[in-house]
This record gives sequence, structure tokens and C-alpha cells, in this order.
Amino acid sequence: MKKRMGFGRGLLYTILAIYAAVTLIPFLWALSSSFKTLQEIVSGAIHFIPQHFTFDNYKTILLEQKLFPRWLFNSLFVGISVTLLNLLFNSMAGYALARLSFPGKKALFICILAVLMIPGQVTMIPNYLILKELGWLNSYQGLIIPGMINATFIFMMRQFFINFPKELEEAAALDGLGKFGTFFRIVMPMAKPALAAQAIFVFMGSWNDFMKPLIVLSDPELFTLPLGLNSFKGQYISYWNYIMAASMVFTLPVLLIYAFFNKYFMNGISFTNDK
Repeated sequence: MKKRMGFGRGLLYTILAIYAAVTLIPFLWALSSSFKTLQEIVSGAIHFIPQHFTFDNYKTILLEQKLFPRWLFNSLFVGISVTLLNLLFNSMAGYALARLSFPGKKALFICILAVLMIPGQVTMIPNYLILKELGWLNSYQGLIIPGMINATFIFMMRQFFINFPKELEEAAALDGLGKFGTFFRIVMPMAKPALAAQAIFVFMGSWNDFMKPLIVLSDPELFTLPLGLNSFKGQYISYWNYIMAASMVFTLPVLLIYAFFNKYFMNGISFTNDK
């Protein structure tokens, strides 16, 4: 029995190691290419160690490409705004569905579940037409407000709050706290694992989004990084050295967010579906 368990564990670790290598190798190649010249990248030879090591790619995008810092700011501003709004509204909606009683509660929950089944591509044209009527095209609010709630994370927060200890809320009520006081002073501070998991997913979704900025934005000064990176690709030549360097800068904030919230991450996604 122990030999079988040992063999099974060894096989599992081997599969995970192969998967990690397959996942990591493209990233390492991109990191290496960010320090290569364009000629070396397009030569076709695969070298993980640059033959002509250079920092010129980073100098060009950070110092000479005037719009790159603006694109970085736009992505950070939109990503942080969308994340904070989602943390607030998704949590409030999830708590209301888990704890409060009001007319139409079940119907509303079914509608939220139905929204999860609708592909995002179906809503692109309606969203564009609505933003056009509101005059929000080519603006920050056109990116932020439509993305400030998410049905997936409303459902996730509902499941988390269903399993939240009612005794704590009852104790808060005895101390004279109302629903809002209980939510903001008792429930939210103790929901850090779920909030951290939500923050990671929402920020990554907003940070990596290409289609929404492509549809909403037309002014290069308002471009987010994914849209800005596309400008390095021309009709006749693509500046892969700049694209790789910009991609490394683009990846850094997501890695920092994940590293900061990692200790809460597994607890946040390990909720149960009791009800």
C-alpha cells in the first residue's frame, strides 16, 4: 500500500513538474527576449540567454515612448477603481442574498445565475450602444461603471456569507449595531479571505482586458496597457523587443497583487455550497 501511495505521489509530482515547466518556459523566453535586440528575436534562433544583452528596450518604452507611462497609469486607475467597486457592491449584494429577507429575493438570485450563462460577447454591442447614448465612449467611466459589479462574485460572496457565523451578527445586534454597522464593522473585516480572492480575480480581469478598451476607447492618451501594446505592431513590422519589455512591466503589478493576497487566496476560494 505504501509503495502504491509513493508511486502515485511521485507520478503526480512528475506531472505537476512537467506542467510547471510548460507554463514557465514561455514566460522565461519572453523575459529573456525583453533584453534582446529585434534582430536577434526575429533571427529564428531560440536562446534563453541573450547573445547581445541590452536594456535599450526598457529605456525606449519608459523614457522615449511618451504615452507608455500614461497607459500604465490608465490601467492602474481603471483596475484599482473596478476592483474597489466590485469588492463593495458584490459583497453588499452577496450579503443581502445570504442574510436579508425581501420580496423577489429568489427571483433576483435566479436572474443572477442566468446572467452567468450569458457569454460576454453577446453583450458587447448592447453595451456599446448604451455607452454611446450616455456619452461615455472614450472615457474612464465607460470602462469603470459597466464593470463595477460581477454576477460571478456576487454568487461567490453569497456562498461565503451563507456559512458566516450568525452568532457574531446576533452579538453585534445586541450591542446596538444596525445592518450597515454589522456589515461594515463585523462582517467585512472577517471576510478578508473571500475579499482577497475576489480582488485578485477582478483586478486580473480588468488589467488584462483588451476587448472592452478596444470598443470604448479611441483616444491614444486614454488607452490601457493591453491596447497600448498593440500599437507596437505595425503593418509591415512588429517591434517584438519592445512588446516583450512592455509585457514584463505589464506583468509586474499582477504578480505583486497575487503575492500580497496569496495567504488569503486558498481560504477565499474554499467555500462550500450548503444552501
